[in-house]
Amino acid sequence: MSRVAKMPVPLPKGVELTQAGGKVRVKGPKGELSHTLNPQVEVNVADGTANVTSRTDAQMARALAGTTRALLANMVNGVSRGFERKLELVGVGYRAQAQGKKLNLTLGFSHPVAFPVPDGITIDTPSQTEIVIKGADKHKVGQVAADIRRYRPPEPYKGKGVRYAGEKVVLKEAKKK
Repeated sequence: MSRVAKMPVPLPKGVELTQAGGKVRVKGPKGELSHTLNPQVEVNVADGTANVTSRTDAQMARALAGTTRALLANMVNGVSRGFERKLELVGVGYRAQAQGKKLNLTLGFSHPVAFPVPDGITIDTPSQTEIVIKGADKHKVGQVAADIRRYRPPEPYKGKGVRYAGEKVVLKEAKKK
């Protein structure tokens, strides 16, 4: 069995995990998430923990058990604490402003960019050059951050663009005469 799948997933207070018809639902204070289980994997819930086991001893089933355990742990973490991703805008005149279900970005184009915020995600702008993306689904939070970054990724000569907080951009040397 996978080493990852051997570890039980602890269920904190206020989080309940139910399964029916090959689907697992995790409900908590920050929301509700669901995942469709592979037929080669089963989940057992007992004593406030969830254990993931493979039904067969095939290598693929063991690998799926580890993946399912990691996904369940992320779901439990998401509905109890939530996930957060921070972006920084670097460049003269680059600004972000959250307005309801829309994020307005000024990124040096001839027009402003309006990014629609998907359901289950909240976007805050503590300052004009910072964007904080929060949500219960780790995959969705990361995808939204990647979609916003894709509008203007950091360029290698001046480092201008949208970057993740703490991301190091290696700058290239300018052209020599």
